[in-house]
Amino acid sequence: MSEEIERVKCLIIGSGPAGYTAAIYAARANMFPVLYQGMQPGGQLTTTNDVENFPGYPKGVTGPEMMVELQEQAERFGGDVRTGWISKVDFTGPIHKVWVEDKKEIHCDTVIISTGAAAKYLGLESEQKYLEMGGGVSACAVCDGFFYRNQETVIVGAGDSACEEAHYLSNICSKVTMLVRKDEFRASKIMAERVKKTENIEILFNTNTVEVLGDGQGVTGAKVKNSVTGEEQVVPCTGFFVAIGHTPNTEIFKGWVDLDKIGYVIGVPGSSKTNVPGVFVSGDASDKDYRQAVTAAGTGCMAALDAERYLAAKH
Repeated sequence: MSEEIERVKCLIIGSGPAGYTAAIYAARANMFPVLYQGMQPGGQLTTTNDVENFPGYPKGVTGPEMMVELQEQAERFGGDVRTGWISKVDFTGPIHKVWVEDKKEIHCDTVIISTGAAAKYLGLESEQKYLEMGGGVSACAVCDGFFYRNQETVIVGAGDSACEEAHYLSNICSKVTMLVRKDEFRASKIMAERVKKTENIEILFNTNTVEVLGDGQGVTGAKVKNSVTGEEQVVPCTGFFVAIGHTPNTEIFKGWVDLDKIGYVIGVPGSSKTNVPGVFVSGDASDKDYRQAVTAAGTGCMAALDAERYLAAKH
């Protein structure tokens, strides 16, 4: 029924650093943003115990604390932060329609997509245990490698990003063991060669992880198995990094905004614009290169400014 349709100037979908930063800027510009937090309020950072590389936190901060503070900052300027998730969109006309949990219909002048991406994990019970505990399992070497300086680490993966992260860890850690499922890398030749030439990186091909080992508080090693010989061994490590890719949370936008073959939103270079006028993107939903809280926040700012300019041009 028409009276149940809410009309908003700016709808933000997602609540990580990108979504909350977009809400702060949009609220300060009198766009009265409405933000839906989605299935994981606060996004990926809520699974991160220590954030030490975000400017302005000299002593570091936990991921959940940082998200609470960002939410409070958005609300302080009038951002309307709501629980719930967007289940469907219709971007056919100049007014963008979205549905909250298949029930409530909202008509929006502008939409900012900040739905992020989810890291892929191996799915082992032991891996999830130490991931949830914050005890040595991570999907971001750039974020967490510092905590394992001068220690031995393991990284799982065979693509460019796995090679990049292994190389990054090799500058911090005493030894990096790379577990590659097949008998060759999927990475580009130049990246694979760089890893092979790095002295403190050992590469184990045809190798799968059987179990992440620990003492109940942190990771102590990885039990691995060679898929050709069947031989098992334990690789000592205090940090277990998984670099097997990310899945962008963009399924509901398929057919409306341009996505690449993995599902990342294809933005207009140098801006936050998508192929749909009035629909903007920020954060990891379109960023497969950097995936940092600070870059996500920056693109959240860009999206709010682009949305503001779009609305100003219409009046």
